[in-house]
Amino acid sequence: MTQAARMSSAPQHLRALERANAVRLARAELKRRVTAGDVSAAEVILGSPWEAGSMTVADLLGSQRRWGQTRCRTFLQAVPMSESKTIGTMTDRQRLAIADMLAGQPASRRAPLDNNAPVLAAVGG
Repeated sequence: MTQAARMSSAPQHLRALERANAVRLARAELKRRVTAGDVSAAEVILGSPWEAGSMTVADLLGSQRRWGQTRCRTFLQAVPMSESKTIGTMTDRQRLAIADMLAGQPASRRAPLDNNAPVLAAVGG
C-alpha cells in the first residue's frame, strides 16, 4: 500500500518541479524585459500576467534600472504597501496608485476609478 502511494506521488512531484521551473524561467524573462525597457513595471502591475501573479512588488520594482532595495522601500512606504505584497493579491486601487506613481502623475491628475473601464486606460496603454 505504501509502495502504491509513492508511485502515484512521484509524477505529481515531477509535475510540480516542472511547473516551478517554468514559472522561474517566465519570471526571469519578464524581469529581463523590464530591465531592458521593453515593458514597464506599471504595465506589468496593471496587466498582472500569470508569471507575475506570485511575484513580490519589491522584486518587480527592483528589476528596473537604477532601482535598488532602498529606492523600492522608500517608494512602497509612500503608498503604503509591504515589500512582500504579491502582484496577484493587489487591489485595483493599489494597482492604479502604484502605476500612477511610477508614471509620475500627481494625485490631482489621476483619473477617477471607473469600475467599467479597462485598467490599462488609466496609464494610456
